[in-house]
Amino acid sequence: MLFLLNDVVFTLEPPSPAPLKDERRFAPLELDSLIELGCELFSEHPQLQRTHPERARRLAWLLSRKTEGLNAALFTAPEAGCLPEVVEPRFCALPLPTLDQLYQRAIAGQSLSETTERDIWGLVAA
Repeated sequence: MLFLLNDVVFTLEPPSPAPLKDERRFAPLELDSLIELGCELFSEHPQLQRTHPERARRLAWLLSRKTEGLNAALFTAPEAGCLPEVVEPRFCALPLPTLDQLYQRAIAGQSLSETTERDIWGLVAA
């Protein structure tokens, strides 16, 4: 399974990226709690998907387990150390061919930043 977190495509194939103890610990959490967790993580590390890829991968895995079809998330933090409340989360379910195309481009060493901002998240670069 593929999951787009901001501008990085993670593979979420078994075994799970979360240790079994984490899997059990987070299982009772609702989606809202996982979103809050994501906002907290990205408030500390706005580029979490790059600076802490294993944490980002576990977050992606947990999010994908809470909502069927969810395979993309964007957490936008204005700066490191900001309040979690100002981090803006967005989610979507991308067609699998789109995710696969992004993954293939990433494997080929192409940057996905501009493509994901423009085409996936609909953001306009400043």
